Amino acid sequence: MISKELAGASTRPILLSILSRSESYGYAIIQDVRDLSDGIMEWKEGMLYPVLHRLEDEKLIESFWKTPDSGRPRKYYRLLAAGKEALEAEKLAWLSVNAMLSQLWGPERRLSLSY
Repeated sequence: MISKELAGASTRPILLSILSRSESYGYAIIQDVRDLSDGIMEWKEGMLYPVLHRLEDEKLIESFWKTPDSGRPRKYYRLLAAGKEALEAEKLAWLSVNAMLSQLWGPERRLSLSY
């Protein structure tokens, strides 16, 4: 499993990245994170919604209600122009950290999501 600290630090860039693909709602985002991480990252609603609200307060995303063909209305989120800019800044920061860790760990280390 991913440590709580690393999961917390990566929440913002992960959310912005997911929403850069398409608009989505909370439960679908939680499922995306589980699927993308092969089950290593397990987000809960209690940690997701405060971050979504913070991103909304920062005007990086916006929310709106949508009723799917079958079911009840859901609150969806979509990335705004400022969110796209923030995502680019996040990418640069994370790629810098990744480059440094790659140098420290050496090329003989291969990324594997299974531990």
